[in-house]
Amino acid sequence: MIAMLPFPDIAPEIFSVNLFGATFALRWYALAYIVGILLGWRIATAAVKRPQLWKNDTPVMKPGQVEDLLFWVILGVILGGRLGYVLFYQPAYYLSNPAAILQLWEGGMSFHGGALGVILAGLFYTRRHRIPVISTGDMVCLGLAPGLFLGRLANFINAELWGRPTDLPWGVAFPGEAAQFCPDVAGICARHPSQLYEALLEGLVLGGVLIWMAWKRGALKMPGLIGGTFLAGYGAARFAVEFLRQPDAQFVTPGNPLGLAWHIGGWGLTMGQILSLPMIAVGIFLIIRARRQA
Repeated sequence: MIAMLPFPDIAPEIFSVNLFGATFALRWYALAYIVGILLGWRIATAAVKRPQLWKNDTPVMKPGQVEDLLFWVILGVILGGRLGYVLFYQPAYYLSNPAAILQLWEGGMSFHGGALGVILAGLFYTRRHRIPVISTGDMVCLGLAPGLFLGRLANFINAELWGRPTDLPWGVAFPGEAAQFCPDVAGICARHPSQLYEALLEGLVLGGVLIWMAWKRGALKMPGLIGGTFLAGYGAARFAVEFLRQPDAQFVTPGNPLGLAWHIGGWGLTMGQILSLPMIAVGIFLIIRARRQA
């Protein structure tokens, strides 16, 4: 018998109530967004309250401005994340079913789309208030890790975005017909818990590195270093984990069982890897730029 871990008995909904014939539920995924945003806000506020962390001992903005920016960040995450999923992963489906774009409770968010949304929201706010763009990006990136960590844990609880089949002892037997459809596996199918891999790399490891850089290595004194490290670090982590993630179903065909969005002769890249490459490139550029200007 292949060693594997059973999926924990955790419902996606924390609780639900019925009011006037309608059901309202608080889901782990929604709670992850809420708590992640609050923790990110607290980290950013703690950073701007310490002038000694910043170049010329001058924080990029005041604590009250962090709260104002938070509204635009939330808007960017929601709109960018949803539209990114629609455009990058299932454009044909949503073109045929435009009303489904608004059905956020059905799931479907793209980190890369959310990142673009946050960038656009940040550009709008900083230009409107004449605040340094690069240093604002550093501050925002400093607070993103908690949301990434909690979001990936919520993905695991929802039993979604699981990995490819594996015979490793920490493989998880995810529930559901789709998760258990493994043509090359006899019996129960165990899969890589790729959500937990990403929570560890994108959340704990990357977040810990960024906080250490900001508080112990003076990274905020070099505009672009924190933001560049986040972009390159997230992109590299996501690129690596994509090798173990189950391919997106819409890209899987009989001639393309790995679900590669771009491929030649059986070799290629998934959509997640394609979207991660620009992040890595921009991140490396910002790191080099910050070092040269230090």
